[in-house]
Amino acid sequence: MLELRAETNMVEPINLNRARKARAKAEAKTKAAENRVVFGRNKSERIVSKLETARAKRALDQAKRED
Repeated sequence: MLELRAETNMVEPINLNRARKARAKAEAKTKAAENRVVFGRNKSERIVSKLETARAKRALDQAKRED
């Protein structure tokens, strides 16, 4: 015989502690990626960046008009 079942669309219950920890882990992962970009440069790259910043500052100071 055919059996008719009423299917309900119920959502699986979630463990809130697990969800909270997963969210914190994901946030920590994105922060780590941002920190790798900011702080993850070797010494030569930092020196080049500092020199470029100084060069741009000098160019701006030379182009400044004094009224």
